[in-house]
Amino acid sequence: MIQVNHLVKNFDKFRALDGVNMHVGKGEIYGLVGPNGAGKSTLIRHLTGVYRQDAGEIFIDGQLVFENNEVKNEIAYIPDELFYFLQADTLEMMRYYKSIYKSFDEKKFYRMQEFFPNIDVKRNIRQLSKGMQKQVAFWLSISCMPQLMILDEPVDGLDPVMRRQIWSLLLAEVEERKMTVLVSSHNLRELEDVCDHVGIMNKGKIIIERSLEELQGNISKIQVACQIGMPKLPPQFQVLHMSNIGRVYTLIVKGNPKEAAKAIVTEGSYRSIVDVLPLTLEEIFIYEMGGENYEVKDILF
Repeated sequence: MIQVNHLVKNFDKFRALDGVNMHVGKGEIYGLVGPNGAGKSTLIRHLTGVYRQDAGEIFIDGQLVFENNEVKNEIAYIPDELFYFLQADTLEMMRYYKSIYKSFDEKKFYRMQEFFPNIDVKRNIRQLSKGMQKQVAFWLSISCMPQLMILDEPVDGLDPVMRRQIWSLLLAEVEERKMTVLVSSHNLRELEDVCDHVGIMNKGKIIIERSLEELQGNISKIQVACQIGMPKLPPQFQVLHMSNIGRVYTLIVKGNPKEAAKAIVTEGSYRSIVDVLPLTLEEIFIYEMGGENYEVKDILF
């Protein structure tokens, strides 16, 4: 659905995008993560056809996106900072969206009203809370029946019940219509629950693009309880980090988790206790970005 090849964007002497390559399949939920200033918002503005690239190509459903109204009619975009017309209420914005999107389904809009019971459709949207404004954005965007939905910090400001409601609605659209979702968020725990693939971005490049299952299968947390000494691994396994509390050691290991657990050697004749724990997406991100200075460490290749 999305194909980005060698994308470059400069702002004066600053290179915001430095040869980005990206692929998102149709019907996938793709999580885009990275530190502040990595280039995520700039990339999204290219995907939505707001910016023209300096070099490279962007294809949405096989077509170039910039100044292509046909392609843009298939995209719904919810930014972090929402915009509504000064005096508009939800019904007026519905009519506006309907005039722009050929695929807008007015019947679906009214059917979905039950999912947003606290929204007064005749009240000025700018008088609503931030969370309610975000609900209106989802309501309108889903009613557009897009083939691609791009979300920037999508559930920021929503209460836990509504967050779950929104994700349920999006997952239903993915299941029923094979809608593709690209979501940029700092809430890595939430992305872990919904994403098929993840792209980790830093310094204007996507440094890792893999399925979540593959990411979690190649790096693991191993806890070892041993009586004396410290656990050791053969050289084919790379220990990225080791810490201990008393006689319990925690190792972050690159390589097949089961094989690494079997290969652990401890001193003495006492039997050690070994537990293998999968890393969360947040932990993978922290180790990949290398701590507080976000220095990229080559731990997953």
